[in-house]
Amino acid sequence: MASMALNSPSSNHFVNDGYTSFSRVRLCSFSFESSLYGFKIPRRQLSLSVNETITTRPKPACYSGSEPLKASSQSFDVVIVGAGIIGLTIARQFLIGSDLSVAVVDKAVPCSGATGAGQGYIWMVHKNPGSQTWELTKRSHQLWKRLAETIRDQGMDPLQVLGWKKTGSLLVGRTPGDSIILRERVRQLSEAGLTAEYLPSNELLSVEPALFVGSDGGAAFVPDDCQLDALRTVSYIEKVNRSFTLEGRYAEFYHEPVAGLVRSTSSGEVEAVRTSNNTLYGKAIVVAAGCWSQSLMHDLFRGSNVKLDVLVKPRKGHLLVLENFNSLHLNHGLMEVGYVDYENAILTPGLNDQSQTLSVSMTATMDTMGNLILGSSRQFAGFSTEVEDSIILHIWKRAGDFIPKLKELSLKNFIKNRNVRVGLRPYMPDGKPVIGHVPGLSNMFLATGHEGGGLSMALGTAEMVVDMVMGNPTHVDNSPFAAQGRCC
Repeated sequence: MASMALNSPSSNHFVNDGYTSFSRVRLCSFSFESSLYGFKIPRRQLSLSVNETITTRPKPACYSGSEPLKASSQSFDVVIVGAGIIGLTIARQFLIGSDLSVAVVDKAVPCSGATGAGQGYIWMVHKNPGSQTWELTKRSHQLWKRLAETIRDQGMDPLQVLGWKKTGSLLVGRTPGDSIILRERVRQLSEAGLTAEYLPSNELLSVEPALFVGSDGGAAFVPDDCQLDALRTVSYIEKVNRSFTLEGRYAEFYHEPVAGLVRSTSSGEVEAVRTSNNTLYGKAIVVAAGCWSQSLMHDLFRGSNVKLDVLVKPRKGHLLVLENFNSLHLNHGLMEVGYVDYENAILTPGLNDQSQTLSVSMTATMDTMGNLILGSSRQFAGFSTEVEDSIILHIWKRAGDFIPKLKELSLKNFIKNRNVRVGLRPYMPDGKPVIGHVPGLSNMFLATGHEGGGLSMALGTAEMVVDMVMGNPTHVDNSPFAAQGRCC
């Protein structure tokens, strides 16, 4: 494991017109012996003089963190491509679990992709205990709950820090067939060790008065499911990551698209990532670029002997957010059972390609600010993030089928108090993320393809990636997520 010594002979702080600057000269001394991707790195001593000024500017509206921190040094132990929830939590795991240095690079800023457009639920109610993602999802949920408990133990409120709420979740259906499916789901979840209960319609009314499923309907209820706010959570993770900057172990390179790779002429291993402005050398490279991973990897290895086709592609989704909504209150997170199997297909007029089929299923949550968040749509539309009003109308009508109060209201009345989130989920055809090294390149790793479960599976994925890079046994079997045989 690495050891690191830091000597900071001077540090000056001043505030000027809303900008906070830190000017310092540092002499950093690093000495470590670590195991990266199963190989021992010889103990080495590196000394460098760093003269840097870091300026923190007012936060842009689309970004909850401060401006990126730049480091003069461009050599790191780990370089991570992608600053979504997967990339940032992987960086955090390296920083708190080892003494390695980490750089995060992104063409934009955190939360600008699928992470910032999500609904924020950390649920198990719609997961299948027999699926190959079950153990990873379960482990990740345990880690999220542990993080919330740690924040509370430190005297902070997880609700304020993460938007963390233990709301419980309801997977609901309206037909006798739905009720059969839901009872079976409860049995499976209970046998898998979760607290789960089937609620017939009369009992459901007492726990969620705003919800209506008819006399034949019911719900699978998981009381321990939680939700969080993605923007608050990313902001917290960034603060944790940036706390390692003074040790010379962390740097961010935002608004820097990746332009290429530097590969060893002798071994062929990837030595560095070239961005629009920098060349970032790393002992290990992790690509966590979401739905852009396929095109990125294709561009990076064009003309090389590496044959890789990361099958992840963008799956567009809309969410409707009604701000400061006080016409009704939801006690739990809601999802219709049809969401699980994509049952609610709507053929898009004028399109013969079945891949363009639109699916809209009811999901509903209320966040910490009292906003009602309604979803959700799925469609393949390339990389388009254009808001489609017809889809918003489908979402509104579908929500009204389960929440009758909404039928009494006109969506037109919320023009000033609504916004729409559009995100591109990184979809994999087999429904499993890709987590593991790139075939033929022992020091390059992928962590992508989580579709709508990125937030939910983030901490488990981060733990798995770090264990794989460090050559440690993984807590969850990583073989189902390997790129080998799936991306070649």
